Amino acid sequence: MSRMGRARVRMPAAARRGEIIEIRAQVEHPNDSGLRADHMGVTIPRHIVTRFRCVFEGELVFEATLRPAVSTNPLLQFPFRADRGGEFEFEWTDDQGGQALVRQRLEVAATPAAPPG
Repeated sequence: MSRMGRARVRMPAAARRGEIIEIRAQVEHPNDSGLRADHMGVTIPRHIVTRFRCVFEGELVFEATLRPAVSTNPLLQFPFRADRGGEFEFEWTDDQGGQALVRQRLEVAATPAAPPG
């Protein structure tokens, strides 16, 4: 049975058109590699998050395949260029069929972002 915990996403609620925003996505998960033993010496079975996907308005914008070396409560961070407003869908899947899903909106102002520098 999966022990997929609470999923959280941190990102701005609004941005200017063309602005690069930072998205941070985390899920509570034990991420046991199958290589550790408990205090009695019994091997803890493998149980890891295997996939993360971020979709914006039906278009895949970020995807990661995760391996046993990823830590407990994996945190992923990535940039996104805000060209239009819409809804994100963040999905985590583990190797026991567990899933976590978060939906979050981004509002984008028509005023373009100032050029860097």
